[in-house]
Amino acid sequence: MLRLRLVGFGLVVVLASGGCSSSGSGSIARVVGADDGTVEVVVDERVLFALAPTGPVARNFSERPVGVGTISFERTDEVVDPLSVQSVVTEGAGVRVEYESSSSRKATLIASPLDDEVSEFRLELRGPPADSIAVGIRCDEEGTFHGFGEQYNATNQRGEAFELLVNEQGNGRDGGPGASIGDEHTTYFPMPYYVDARGFGALFSTARRVDVDLCASDKDIAWFEVISGAPVRWRVFHGPTAMEVIRQLGDGDLVGRPSQPPAWAYNLWMAGQGGRGAVETERAALEAAGIPVAAFWVQDWGGIRQNFDGGFGVQYIWEADETLYPSFASMVSDFHAGGYKFLTYVNPFIVNPDSVAEEDDPARFAERFDPMEMGLLLKNQMGDTYIDIIVPNIPQSDAHPDFSNPATMEFIVDSLEEIVRTYDVDGWMADFGEWVPLDSVPQDGSDPMERRNTFPVDWHRASRQALENVRDENWVSFARSGFTGVQGVAQIHWVGDQETNWGELDGLPTVVPAMLNLGLAGQPFVTHDIAGFARGDGPSTKELFQRWTELGAFTPIMRTHDGADKVKNWRWNRDGETTAHFRKFAFVHCALRNDFMTLAAEAETSGAPIVRHLMLVFPDDRETWDLSDQFMIGDSLLVAPVLEEGATSRSVYFPAGTWYNVWTGDAVEGGRRMTVNAPIESPPVYSRGEDRDDLRNAEAMLTVEDCR
Repeated sequence: MLRLRLVGFGLVVVLASGGCSSSGSGSIARVVGADDGTVEVVVDERVLFALAPTGPVARNFSERPVGVGTISFERTDEVVDPLSVQSVVTEGAGVRVEYESSSSRKATLIASPLDDEVSEFRLELRGPPADSIAVGIRCDEEGTFHGFGEQYNATNQRGEAFELLVNEQGNGRDGGPGASIGDEHTTYFPMPYYVDARGFGALFSTARRVDVDLCASDKDIAWFEVISGAPVRWRVFHGPTAMEVIRQLGDGDLVGRPSQPPAWAYNLWMAGQGGRGAVETERAALEAAGIPVAAFWVQDWGGIRQNFDGGFGVQYIWEADETLYPSFASMVSDFHAGGYKFLTYVNPFIVNPDSVAEEDDPARFAERFDPMEMGLLLKNQMGDTYIDIIVPNIPQSDAHPDFSNPATMEFIVDSLEEIVRTYDVDGWMADFGEWVPLDSVPQDGSDPMERRNTFPVDWHRASRQALENVRDENWVSFARSGFTGVQGVAQIHWVGDQETNWGELDGLPTVVPAMLNLGLAGQPFVTHDIAGFARGDGPSTKELFQRWTELGAFTPIMRTHDGADKVKNWRWNRDGETTAHFRKFAFVHCALRNDFMTLAAEAETSGAPIVRHLMLVFPDDRETWDLSDQFMIGDSLLVAPVLEEGATSRSVYFPAGTWYNVWTGDAVEGGRRMTVNAPIESPPVYSRGEDRDDLRNAEAMLTVEDCR
């Protein structure tokens, strides 16, 4: 057909042809454009994603990074150049939109369905180079913006504005002054991706930083600003449910899915440290207490280091400290003979031996540093090895692997393999991955901002490859950092270094939204530190430990951490009451093993989270959309952990149906919010449609051997 449009003061003749896309499922997908510049994805006449009726915005500016580890940006000399619509052309099932600014900068948007489940958009600027391109997405009244990677404040981020860059999470996260404080949106695992609870989602396929303003400064527009002048690409997932969006995210070539852990991983893991004698004593105490343990993970196997803040840390090295852990390989063998798995700790910092104290044996660190200095480490602006002096293991200093050189991946994989072959360990915590300096120089000339975001993908690919090369599928690795694509190479993610307190910005309450957001991002295998890590405002208390234990029991991977203040933090054996409580919930977790394994098999093929946002299970119940302090295990178990100090009751939302209290068997009719009793030992957990007496009777019904 022939369409006539007035643009500015001129007349543009637009030839348009009809079309649609369907891959055989019966759905018909189109991308359509309107005269005002609105572009919509339409599936079976249902409008999904929509660009706002405005053009993109190009910007030029100067920026400087602020902070160490946790980095934000200060912008100056900004010049804003909005582009307006010149023409809209329908091309088959898609659309082409031409834009131009008052400075004669031009842009072309091409959008069309790839199939009936995914549409793709590409926006390219022409003319003067830009430092960023911002795309405006329409803020519908009922629209939501769930996700953006591992966010800790909530799941629906509508009304928020923040930067998406791989970062240290921050300590305290209150936005205050300091080198590594952060705010409520700094995260180890950002992702320029969201799910709309109405049943669609979008992923910006870029490795650059993306700044989002989600209907905050303009209630009608959500801005996605990609800090690059290169073409902007994004995909829209058609759903029609949020759960289907997660599957579509993993089905494509950009993200992938994790492989499920082995069966033993769904039993209790205990932290151990302090030397061979201390860990063996811990094992004996747990056995005497009748607590079922499947694995020990020992983070200080390479040596102890005192942290700058007075707490205890570990040496950043990939070999055993034979003084602290004499005959370490035989120790691992002894634990294996006792029926336990044994895990260690690795991170990607390459310690500069010149910064190591004599008593810590600099020669041990030189064995890794010296060969990597021959082209495998990031350079500084002068062409020398970049030595970072403001790092977590200060006063030591570190270099960083340069994964732009393919030989670096080979070297790291070989080195990690050597750990497994030498000591026969079953896996490790793969820590860090967030510290690539923004003024470093990769060998291939790539942008260090991109390298900072993609470093977690490379680091966890190396970890996985090393473990698979030796142990096939019988291994675990739990990662902290992430970005788009890490899902396809990682296995388990833990939600980072919470403070040992009840703080809403960085304490226990942040664990649930973090796990939910990881699930929305296609990472179903999640865990957390019982009971926190960072020192915060003091050591963990008895109540905090018990409440964190209760949450841990209903998490796929139940795992303790002694924390940075390991001497003062409350632990499982501090008193008899705590030991009994811990034993009870270790058995409850064991009773859930088959649930977790069944859901894990589903997750490996579909990406469906194990810890599920309620909107995934009840998509038509709008009361669930903004919940981020309770969750489902699969479709049938509702968990509402107690996250407030001193609380013995809490408000719980029950979707429609009959819900059985797993501790009493009493039934509750849903479709309403209720305040329920929640004393220690009985956190609110309800089974949908049937009682779960196996959970309240777990300790009586199961043996230690059943749970290993």
